[in-house]
Amino acid sequence: MSINFLIGHPLTPNDLRQCLRAATAGTLGFLFCKIFDWNFGVFFTVYPVLLVGLLPVFSRHIARQFIAAAMINSVEVGLIAGFFSHMPLVMTIIVFGLFFVRFRLMSRGPMLLFGVSSVISLSVMFNFASYPTTDLHDLLISNVVATWLSVLIAASVYFLFPDTQARQPPPPMVKTPERIRHETLIGTILATLSFLVFQTMNLHDSLSAQMASILILFPLHYRGIIVAARWRVIGVILGCCFGLLVQLLLYDNFHMLLLVLPLLWVGLMLSGRMHVTEKVGSGIGFGAMTTIAILFGQYLQPNQDLVYNDLYRISSVSVSLVVTLAAVYLAHSLLNLFSATRFIPD
Repeated sequence: MSINFLIGHPLTPNDLRQCLRAATAGTLGFLFCKIFDWNFGVFFTVYPVLLVGLLPVFSRHIARQFIAAAMINSVEVGLIAGFFSHMPLVMTIIVFGLFFVRFRLMSRGPMLLFGVSSVISLSVMFNFASYPTTDLHDLLISNVVATWLSVLIAASVYFLFPDTQARQPPPPMVKTPERIRHETLIGTILATLSFLVFQTMNLHDSLSAQMASILILFPLHYRGIIVAARWRVIGVILGCCFGLLVQLLLYDNFHMLLLVLPLLWVGLMLSGRMHVTEKVGSGIGFGAMTTIAILFGQYLQPNQDLVYNDLYRISSVSVSLVVTLAAVYLAHSLLNLFSATRFIPD
């Protein structure tokens, strides 16, 4: 797909408002996180971008799914990490079951947001909780607070920048039982493998790599995952290049919030511009948006800069996606051996 997203692709009024909502929501989440000095800034910056950028509409049903996912996930992570962290086999089986339920809901459709947000937050929280230096109570509270704050921010930006025209809902997709089983299992297997890798290896600074290995699974089939991986790599590179540009502009003034905020807003606005132009869901633009949100929310600290984190993001994400794609091919081939889980493209 061409990255020439600023030339020859005029925005509709609805597209412009979606860009404004995503950029403003992510910046507000980052602002609140820094003002109140909350930990786990990735939740406060990425969640608003996910909720507002990925979904062009907002409703009570969407808000309920998002909040319910956070509340249920926090309880699950607290119980599993608290009682089964010394029993890796039991913990893995339970996590497999949790992912199975989420990907089943995603494949069926009506509870798509609940499944997507659950898979993302479960993966991130299990990664953080696997390190002894992590305060589990603080982690769970931060996840819940960030979720409620994201919903309030989403409602506010939809009020400030409403659509000018009613959007048409996408046509419902009819899937065979075999396809639903295939999509559920391929997502579950790969998410569980990602969980095992980030539980057993010292990859504390590889949050972008972990999220990349999860986000590319959302097409739920082999061909879609290959395309999503290519888009994700390009998006991560663009997001990291923007982070390096910000570092060059600010030099050693990146601790000054009044200078960082407008630059973050511009980065989210530009990547949002690409995102709404692509009209493919989690494409290059969305990959750049989430990369910028992770870099600023989690790694921009007064005592460190973005140079090392930027370069490390690119290399770790590339390795993660190559390994994930190899595992996806094996899982796809295995599931297609059985008629009950065989995926036949439309």
